[in-house]
Amino acid sequence: MSEIDILSFGETMAMFVAEQNGELADVGQFHKRIAGADSNVAIGLSRLGFNVAWLSRVGADSLGRFVIDTLEKQGLDCSHVEVDPAHPTGFQLKSRADDGSDPVVEYFRRGSAASHLSVQSIAPQLLNARHLHATGIPPALSASAREMSFELMTRMRNAGRSVSFDPNLRPSLWASEQQMITEINRLAALAHWVLPGLSEGRLLTGFEDPADIAAFYLDQGADIVAIKLGPHGAYYRTRRDEGFVAGVPVETVVDTVGAGDGFAVGLISALLENHSVAHAVQRANWIGSRAVQSRGDMEGLPSRVEMFAEFEDAVRGQASLLQGSAQIL
Repeated sequence: MSEIDILSFGETMAMFVAEQNGELADVGQFHKRIAGADSNVAIGLSRLGFNVAWLSRVGADSLGRFVIDTLEKQGLDCSHVEVDPAHPTGFQLKSRADDGSDPVVEYFRRGSAASHLSVQSIAPQLLNARHLHATGIPPALSASAREMSFELMTRMRNAGRSVSFDPNLRPSLWASEQQMITEINRLAALAHWVLPGLSEGRLLTGFEDPADIAAFYLDQGADIVAIKLGPHGAYYRTRRDEGFVAGVPVETVVDTVGAGDGFAVGLISALLENHSVAHAVQRANWIGSRAVQSRGDMEGLPSRVEMFAEFEDAVRGQASLLQGSAQIL
């Protein structure tokens, strides 16, 4: 078995989370954490027992040291994270939203160290990983990071490794919506497992129905498409079957950020363990539901012990909602 189970890459920023409700301009106290969709997934997979390598760049500053220290404490192999003496570590401010609404986030990442990722950042040994997880965020950061994303995904797929891709759209980082759609779909065509949200899929493909969105990506070369439907669960489609998996009920939504990352953790981990697609989507929904019940982007991601202790109980009784050939929306 490969020494590296999973390779993930992208930008991890320092995050300052408001300690009180209200406008960010009025908040006086913040708690320092880390943020990054790609590293959220990497951390979640590490907590489930996978050996995860993280590829990125940080500045030669205190925030960069904080990012690396935090990721290493979460079990990630950060030996391939470059320290950039010329460009800073990105950071963000995040509001507190106790009512379950989406928090306000302000980014300070333009020209960051991670935006200078390039093909030269790819160490040959990283290509021995069993699986690559990619998102649409690094290619939005810069032309060089976009080139690296294409190179990594192409080389891993050509080497027979499995590749997953979450569009994770960030429209404000692209020059235009059309460029975003074109480049994201080019990247998705290199993945075996494509994981869009419903609104993302509609924007990227022009189709409304989840079945048609999934068919679009299957035609581009994907083997599995899993479409996130928020609290309603998820729809999946392969070349042989399709289905709808109901969402896991949540009593109180604390923080919606990170739910999609939790979904990716569940799906990828289960598929790498050779579970069925239906089971993988069940696990994905469950981990996504845990994520929204915790404050912070990755605090709700479970350990392997927690997953085995809680997952079966959480989805018991929902088996009847798993439909082999569902027609929805």
